[in-house]
Amino acid sequence: MRVPLSWLREYVDLPATETGRDVQAKLIEVGLEVETVERVGDGLEGPLVVGQVLTIEELEGFKKPIRFCTVDVGTANGTGEPQEIVCGARNFAVGDKVVVVLPGAVLPGDFKIAARKTYGKTSHGMICSGDELGMGDDGSGGIIVLPAEHEVGTDAIELLELVDEVLDIAVTPDRGYCLSMRGVARETGTAYGLPLRDPALLDVPPPNSDGYPVKVADPVGCSRFTARTVSGVEPEARTPIWMQRRLQKAGMRPISLAVDITNYVMLEIGQPLHAYDRSSVDGPIGVRRATPGEKLTTLDGAKRVLDGEDLVITDDRGPIGLAGVMGGAHTEIADAVADPESGRIGGTTEIVVEAAHFDALSIARTGRRHKLSSEASKRFERGVDPEATSAAAQRTVDLLVLLAGGKAEPGVTEFVAPSGPRTISLSANHPDKVAGVDYGRETVVRRLQQVGCDVYGQDELVVTVPSWRPDLSEPNDLAEEVIRLEGYENLPSTLPRPPAGRGLTERQRLHRRVGRALAGAGYVEALNYPFTGSAILDQLGIEPDDPRRNVVTLVNPLSDEEPDLRTTLIPGLLNALRRNAGRGTHDLALFETGLVFRPTGDEKPPARLPVDRRPTDEEIAGLNASLPQQPRRVAVVLAGAREQDGWWGDARPAGWADAVEAGRTVAREAGVELIVRQDQHAPWHPGRCAALLAVVDGEEILVGNAGELHPRVIKALGLPERSSAMEIDLDRVERASDGPMRAPRISTFPVATQDVALIVDGTVPAADVEAALREGAGQLLESLRLFDVFTGEQVGEGKKSLAYALRFRAADRTLTAEEASAARDAAVAAAQERTGATLRG
Repeated sequence: MRVPLSWLREYVDLPATETGRDVQAKLIEVGLEVETVERVGDGLEGPLVVGQVLTIEELEGFKKPIRFCTVDVGTANGTGEPQEIVCGARNFAVGDKVVVVLPGAVLPGDFKIAARKTYGKTSHGMICSGDELGMGDDGSGGIIVLPAEHEVGTDAIELLELVDEVLDIAVTPDRGYCLSMRGVARETGTAYGLPLRDPALLDVPPPNSDGYPVKVADPVGCSRFTARTVSGVEPEARTPIWMQRRLQKAGMRPISLAVDITNYVMLEIGQPLHAYDRSSVDGPIGVRRATPGEKLTTLDGAKRVLDGEDLVITDDRGPIGLAGVMGGAHTEIADAVADPESGRIGGTTEIVVEAAHFDALSIARTGRRHKLSSEASKRFERGVDPEATSAAAQRTVDLLVLLAGGKAEPGVTEFVAPSGPRTISLSANHPDKVAGVDYGRETVVRRLQQVGCDVYGQDELVVTVPSWRPDLSEPNDLAEEVIRLEGYENLPSTLPRPPAGRGLTERQRLHRRVGRALAGAGYVEALNYPFTGSAILDQLGIEPDDPRRNVVTLVNPLSDEEPDLRTTLIPGLLNALRRNAGRGTHDLALFETGLVFRPTGDEKPPARLPVDRRPTDEEIAGLNASLPQQPRRVAVVLAGAREQDGWWGDARPAGWADAVEAGRTVAREAGVELIVRQDQHAPWHPGRCAALLAVVDGEEILVGNAGELHPRVIKALGLPERSSAMEIDLDRVERASDGPMRAPRISTFPVATQDVALIVDGTVPAADVEAALREGAGQLLESLRLFDVFTGEQVGEGKKSLAYALRFRAADRTLTAEEASAARDAAVAAAQERTGATLRG
C-alpha cells in the first residue's frame, strides 16, 4: 500500500515538522512493515508554470515531426513575452493549457533546463509530459494538457502536487484494513496519540424500496450489498488534478472520472466498489454461484469459463461480473464520444454504484482459479469492513455529484444478512501472562479501545471486536494487539531457565557425533529445504509403488513444483552437488543430517492444544498421532577426486567404496558393525549398489544403501560422471547399538596378527566370508580387515582371492603362538564350511 504523506495528513493532524522518515519509524513501532519512503519530486526546482499555446509551426525536413511553438507563460519569464519552445509531441493544439518548465529549472534526475538551439530553432524551455516530471503514466501518453480553468503563470509544482513523500507499506495478510488510507491513518493516530478523522463517518440515508432492485441468492458469499444510482452524469467530465495525483502516488493509473472515483474511495475507505452503466444492465442485479460452464468476458478482455464455486454478479441475461474480483466488459462505463454530425457528447450518463461485502475465502479461490488478481480481490481476500459498504457508496455518490454534475437518486437498496457483533472473553491479566510483563487492566483496556474494541468488565473482560478487524478471533489475538501497541522493543530479554539434570538425549549426542565424524572425514555439511516434488523422483528412477512415493503434500507450498515433504535426503544433496559442480568446484563430498517424512495413513486430525497450561501426556500423544513418521537420516554424495594428486602420486577418484565407507563411519559412531551386501535400489547403479544392514534383536535389518548412482540418473540431473551417494537411517542404527558409546578399552597385552588369503567363487560376497571368519575366530578376535582383493589366472577363472588381516588379543594374558594359530585355523575352517573357501597357496 502506497500512502502519500500529504493525503495522510487529511485524516490525522500530524506535526508540520514530521517527515516521511519520522512517520515510518512510528508505524514500524506499532507493527507495520514500512519498506521505503519515496521522496516524490526530490530535486525539482522551478520555474515550472502553466502556459497556453499561442501558435504552432510544423518544421519540415526532419526524420520525425517537430513543432515550433509560442506559449504564453504570463510574467513567469520576467518579460511577459511569449516563450518560444521546440517540442516533438503531437497531443496538444493551439489554445491548450500545458505545463512549461523555463530555463534555470531542474527536473527530477538532476536534469537542468537551459535555452538551447535544436532543429534550427532556439528552444527556451520545455513543454512537459508526466514522465518528465516524475508523475508516472497518466494514460495520455504525451504532454500534460490541463483543464482550461487554470490561469496562465500559475505555479505548476503546487498545482500538480509534484513534491511529496510516499510511504510504501508491505501489508501482511492479517492487516487487510491497512490497504486503505483509513486503516493507515488509524494506526498513525494510535502511534502519535492523535484523533482520527474517519472518512467513513458520513450521513447515509436509510434504505428504501425505491432503489435499484437487487437479489442476493447466496447470503453466505455476499453478506451485504448496497446499490445507489446517480443520473445526469456529464460524460465529458474529467478527473480533477488533485484526484489524479493521489491515485498516481498510490500506484494507480487514472482512467476516467467514474472509475477514478471508485478507485479513490477504495483507497480512502478500503471498500472496493464497482460502477455499472445503468443503460447496459438488464433487469435486477443478482448475486449467486455460477452455473458450471457459464461464460463471462471480464474488463481485461479475457473470455472466462466459470466454475460452480465462482460467485458472480448477474442481470437478466446472465453473469456481468466476477464478484469481488473484476467486472464484466458488457456493463463497463462508456468513454465520452462526440457525435460527428450533431457534435453532442455521448457516453454513460446514469451510473449504478455497487458496494458489497463478499466472503474472503470465496474471492481468494476464484482469483486463484482464474489466475486473476485485482486491487479489489486483494482487499476482499484479507477481509474488508462489512459496515463500510453504505459509507463507501455514499462517498462515491457525493463525488459523482460534485465532480461529474450528477444527481443522486433518492432510492437506496441495501441487503444485509443477519449477523451479530463478535465478542471475545479474556482475563484482564491475559496479555501480562503472554508477554511476561505487568501491563495492568487500565493499559489493556486503553490499548484495546485504541484498536477500536468496546471493552466491558473488570477482571474478566468482554471485548466487542470492531468490524474492520476480522483477524481478531481469540484472546491471544487481543493480547498481541496490546503487546504490539505497547512496543515489542519494550519486552524484556530473558533467557529461559532449563531444569537441572537435563542434557542432550542419546539420539542428539549420536546426531552430533555423526556430524563431527563426517566433517572429520572431509565431508562438508549442506543443509537443504525439506520440500520436493514428483519430478525429481521421476528423475531418480523411483518406481510408482516405491514407499518413497507416499508423500505428505502441503496445503500452501512455497513452490508449486515442490509441494511435498521429502521422503529421502538424496534429492536435496544432488541439487547442491550439481550447483557446486556448475560453479567450477569439481571435487565434492557433501553430507546432510535431517528428518524425512513418511506418512502411514493412520494419522488423525490434530486437536488444538491449550496455552494456559502444559498439555497432558494424552494431549501430546494425540498430537504426535496426527504427525507422519519422521525418521532421522544421514546422507552423503561424492564426485570428483576423493584424494588429491601431488608429489606423492596421482589423485584417487571417489567411488562406490567411499560411499560405503561413509556408511561405516556413521555406524561406528553408534558402536555398530555394518553388514554390506549387494543390492539393487534406485537411484543407484544395479551392479554397484550396496545394502547396509545391522543386527537388531538377532535379526538383520536394512538401515541404508550406498554406491554409485545410475548413469540415467546422472544424465537426467546433469551430475558429474561416476557420482556416488549413501543414505542411512540413523534411528535404525541407534536401535542396533548396545546403548551409549563406551570409551575404547586399551589392553596392556600385545596383539597377535595373522594374515589369511582365501579363494572363493566370484559370486560369493566378501561380507559372507567376513562373517564366517568372525564366527570361527571366537572371542579372541579383536578386529578383522579386508586389505586385498585379487582376480586373475593365478586363482582361476570365476574366482577371487580375499586377503584378511586378523588381530587376536586376550584381555588377561599374552597369547601364545599356538593359541593365535588355533584361532586362525578355526576361522578358516568356518569360512571353508560356509562359503566353500580354500586357502591360497
